[in-house]
Amino acid sequence: MKAIPWPVFRLLRDRNAALYLTGVVVSGFGTSALWLVSGVWVKDLTGSDGLAALCTAALWAPTLAGPVLGTLADRVRRKPLLICVNLGLAGLLLSLLTVDSPASVRLLFAVLLVYGAAGVVEDAANSALVVAAVDPALLGDFNGLRMTAREGMKLVAPLTGAALYTAYGGPGVALLDALTFVLAAGVCALLRVREERPGPAAGNWRRQTAEGVRLLWVHPVLRPLVRAGGATMCLASLGSSLNYAVVDAVGHSPAYVGVLYTVQGVGSVAVGLVSGPALRRLGERRFAGYGIALTGVAVAVRAVPCDISLLTCSLAGGLGLPCVLIAAHTAVQREIPAAALGRATATADTLMFTPNVIGLTAGAALVELVDHRWLLAVLGGGLLATAGSLAQRSASRTAARSPSDANPA
Repeated sequence: MKAIPWPVFRLLRDRNAALYLTGVVVSGFGTSALWLVSGVWVKDLTGSDGLAALCTAALWAPTLAGPVLGTLADRVRRKPLLICVNLGLAGLLLSLLTVDSPASVRLLFAVLLVYGAAGVVEDAANSALVVAAVDPALLGDFNGLRMTAREGMKLVAPLTGAALYTAYGGPGVALLDALTFVLAAGVCALLRVREERPGPAAGNWRRQTAEGVRLLWVHPVLRPLVRAGGATMCLASLGSSLNYAVVDAVGHSPAYVGVLYTVQGVGSVAVGLVSGPALRRLGERRFAGYGIALTGVAVAVRAVPCDISLLTCSLAGGLGLPCVLIAAHTAVQREIPAAALGRATATADTLMFTPNVIGLTAGAALVELVDHRWLLAVLGGGLLATAGSLAQRSASRTAARSPSDANPA
């Protein structure tokens, strides 16, 4: 028990926080299993690598509409919305029991698109509801534990999904995922949260969406954090697209990439446990800046063709990369009014995660044209520059406040 930071223990003893995290674990398990299996399923049915790769794109594509989808979470009460979304996804996934031929693959893609869109709405509603359910002083701890739970499921669920797929095929995995959403809806129903019914919408949907974007973008604390998060995700995903070249340079088979991802996941699980105390000690910007800098060093040093170096860099990247995401989400929850928190959260996710897709696409093209060692050095430098820019802005804000602090009226 002594190994667990006391705020984490306090969170786990809180009924609402424990229920929330249980829901994240349950639904995250099914989601991680389906994300892996969907590509394998399409590959087996069609024989097409391109169509298999499109499964991930279909799940990510709705993130582009995050500001619009997030507005829904601000127009209705969040707890009933979450219950309805989870039950709706459970019912939708049952339609995949009929996918058994190349012609029915289009149904799978349609479900994946709706699945991704529902995930955007769910994340926005969850972020807003958490503020009402969890002690504000522990938001950083909660967001860290949520990261730990999600990354932990990514370590366990794919293997379970693969085994289930081998035994029962894609419909078996879809049925498992549907069950996890039913359980998540039940967990959400047990939350004890008092929600005020949202007042009449001020303006149409487009105006409300624009207001959420404006609140985020003009905020002096949130804008640099979100911009740094987007830059970090883009540069880090560019680096991850070079994984196969890096592994080949060391003399391993492509399957060794799975080992690197596992080690990175261990790092992400670990940082979630200490993010709350680190945020309280360092503040959002410094915590994010240190994480980005660590990620930059890890990306650059991967150019060294050595097993120990690769494993160490994978662990360091897992520790560093989530820091800016945890910091940005915590800052959004603290700084944005509750009435606009859903759309602001979704907008932040769009700005931070869309560059991830761009980076993966660009990296796939660049690795064929440029030596991966040079690319890794440039990307590492870009991440260090991003961390430096964030630290400089933080120092400027501190300096701007210091005269009044030193000479009180």
